[in-house]
Amino acid sequence: MPSIKTLPKNCKFSTLSQLRAQINTQPVPPPSSPKQYEYSSLSPHQKAFLDRVIRVDQAGELGANYIYAGQYSILQHTRPELKTILKHMWEQEIHHHNTFNKLQVENRVRPSLFTPLWKLGAYSIGVGTALIGKEAAMACTVAVETVIGGHYNDQLRVLMNKFSDIQAKDLNTGEIINGLESEELQNLKNTIKNFRDDELEHLDTAVENDAEAAVPYWLLTEGIKLTCRLAIWTAERV
Repeated sequence: MPSIKTLPKNCKFSTLSQLRAQINTQPVPPPSSPKQYEYSSLSPHQKAFLDRVIRVDQAGELGANYIYAGQYSILQHTRPELKTILKHMWEQEIHHHNTFNKLQVENRVRPSLFTPLWKLGAYSIGVGTALIGKEAAMACTVAVETVIGGHYNDQLRVLMNKFSDIQAKDLNTGEIINGLESEELQNLKNTIKNFRDDELEHLDTAVENDAEAAVPYWLLTEGIKLTCRLAIWTAERV
């Protein structure tokens, strides 16, 4: 039978307890408390601008969603090889629209009063260009995404230049910090940047799929661009 090892007689349990106590009572640095800030109030002009951003971007992404829905309803039958590409771009637009829907509800921003018109007009553009053919549908994407990409860039410039006067007070130290953006404002800027990049990716995809072969390309794209700009101007205000 194997022998059972025992502790040496001179090793008292009180000694072991003291060792355990030393191990368990090593000083642990307190967790650093997260910084908390109190931000200065936005000016009426800044609040109005943010409302316009959310309202028009929600309307714009709604329109893009319906354009792709209209194109997909036709091209999935006439050009089935485009289904994967169209579905990918459409799903991104659905995500964009859902994101701005959420922001609209969270910030209690009134939607555009012309929402039913945006749906009907966008779906008609999608179906109409798809019926003309693949090239016209892709030219439509070039026109829409060119305007939307530029529109997002304009918004980012304003967010960077017109919100730099915000002050934040560190609630732990009382320090006043100039130009520190709130988490909500940072998230909005990042959302717009990411969505802009998605739109420009759609533009590149459309060019790669013969958008410039549409006839008449210039007339088609410029007409759709003008329509988009008018829709943006209206959705910002009404």
